[in-house]
Amino acid sequence: MAIDLDTGLLRNFLVCTRLGSISRAAHALGRTQPALSQQLRRLEDIVGEALLQRAATGVSLTAAGAALLPYAERILALSGEALAGVPRAKLSGRCSVGILEDFTGTSLPAAFADFGRLHPDTTLELVALLGSETRTALDSGRIQLALCDAEFLERPPRWSVRVPLLWAAAENFDATIDPLPLVMFSEPCRWRSLAFSALSVAGRCWRIAFESGSLTAIHAAVRAGLGVTTLLPTAMAQGVVSAPVSQSLPALTDIEIGLARRPESEGDVLTNAVEGMLKQLA
Repeated sequence: MAIDLDTGLLRNFLVCTRLGSISRAAHALGRTQPALSQQLRRLEDIVGEALLQRAATGVSLTAAGAALLPYAERILALSGEALAGVPRAKLSGRCSVGILEDFTGTSLPAAFADFGRLHPDTTLELVALLGSETRTALDSGRIQLALCDAEFLERPPRWSVRVPLLWAAAENFDATIDPLPLVMFSEPCRWRSLAFSALSVAGRCWRIAFESGSLTAIHAAVRAGLGVTTLLPTAMAQGVVSAPVSQSLPALTDIEIGLARRPESEGDVLTNAVEGMLKQLA
């Protein structure tokens, strides 16, 4: 007999992978840590493989977990769209969404492609924006929705989640090098100051070894061993791993990722459906 994947279990799995910690995820979901751990193990029992590697510093994906992740994201995206309760024939028009480049490597683009195939009369546009560009894009009508660092929003976000900002480096990179070489996004980038402040408080000396406005270039520089950088969990890439917090690398401040909407789009049926999908994916 076929076994169905419970969307609730998949959502728990996604939150854990995004936050990198079962305790963080339990807090975000409003559940106890033992209850969440039990549900994660239930999903692992259904799949027949361990999905998360558990350690004192948090959780990371196993090979089976990495394989399941894009399917889980797309299942939840389609579930959110279905729950919007809008007949396909009524979905038409254009909706532009601004996102951090950190989300372009997730299954979000594929979920938007699925949405477009289900609703051929719609035109969806994803725009990778710097956090500082988001407010202007919303005010001008360039985008109707934004998924970004909430610090750049003029008003409180409609929905938000706190995500850890992580140190990232090439495997076996020596983080005790003094001064610590940094691979940083070019200005304007709020996360630079968060990294500089944490290092200063920890008494670490640092230097900029490489900077760029491109996530692809940041990944390449880190893989080459030029230095450490700061990334969201969604922005990790092959050859770029999360570097554990230690005496060499101090803890970083969490980032509030918020969902914002252009006020003039309120009541728009298509924007409502896309907003529901984003809440499932973020």
